Amino acid sequence: MFKKLFSGGAVVRPVIVTATLLTSLSSLFIRLANAPSIILVFYRVTIASLLMLPYVIAKCRDELRRVIKTRDMALSLLSGAFLGVHFYLYFQSLKLTSITSAVILVNVEVFFVAFAMLFVLREKISLRGWRGIIVAFIGSVIIALADANSGNDNIIGDLYAFLGAGAMAVYTLIGRVCRRNMSTALYTYILYTSSAVTTFLMAVLSGTPLAGYSGDNILYAALLAILCTLLGHSVFSWGLKFETPAFISIAKLMQPFFAAIVGVIVFREIPSVLVVVGGIIVIAGIYDYTKGTSPVSTAPQGNGTEAAENDVSDTDTD
Repeated sequence: MFKKLFSGGAVVRPVIVTATLLTSLSSLFIRLANAPSIILVFYRVTIASLLMLPYVIAKCRDELRRVIKTRDMALSLLSGAFLGVHFYLYFQSLKLTSITSAVILVNVEVFFVAFAMLFVLREKISLRGWRGIIVAFIGSVIIALADANSGNDNIIGDLYAFLGAGAMAVYTLIGRVCRRNMSTALYTYILYTSSAVTTFLMAVLSGTPLAGYSGDNILYAALLAILCTLLGHSVFSWGLKFETPAFISIAKLMQPFFAAIVGVIVFREIPSVLVVVGGIIVIAGIYDYTKGTSPVSTAPQGNGTEAAENDVSDTDTD
């Protein structure tokens, strides 16, 4: 009965949209917290990893024994390291530039993914895909030019967000390889655990204290882990059992819209006209790229579900 209910889309699509809204709240929690970005990331991924541990022990022990000595384990650990770097750069960008600019620019991973596909993986990109990349690039330039008039901090924040998109692209490309032989649950657990270790080392090497922060920071990190990660991004992977990768990717394009609303309501942060125009152009370009590179199948089935999950980032912008 439940499978039939979900397969119609009447339940799944609202759930996915709700997950998109939850992931968009990350900008709110990051802005409200006053702990250093690297500490907030460390707390977030550590909490997410610990919350997943009981399930992994109960359901994934045999798979973990099989994977632990393979190349997939090494790749998953490397992917997690880049995810930690991505989170750090994104969190830093939100401290320096507007929420709208940061959330939009961190989503331009299509630039990095496309060129890696072309020059490293030797995969072809359709004309529509190239058109989307060019359009998104133009929109990014408009946002950067708009923020250039708002001070150096905004430009540095934009650069952090753009580099964060690059780190996310590396995470995504590595994930496409190692996810072929791993379940979503185990891969995600290894990912967050590796991110926790990476950010722990970054904090230690930078001399950033690991403790001594207010309870509010722990609360915001927990909300990031539970609402934005487990009830947000994890739902995207679940939704791939019933919806196409294209729908999931396009649904996630609502994140900048929701995040901008949070910025306006909570922080009275009204984006300039140029940022809004540039943001619309970027989102249109990403949409065009997504449609130009998505499979034509209407619903992933069987092994297609696992393959489809490789085309949609389990853990993206926030």
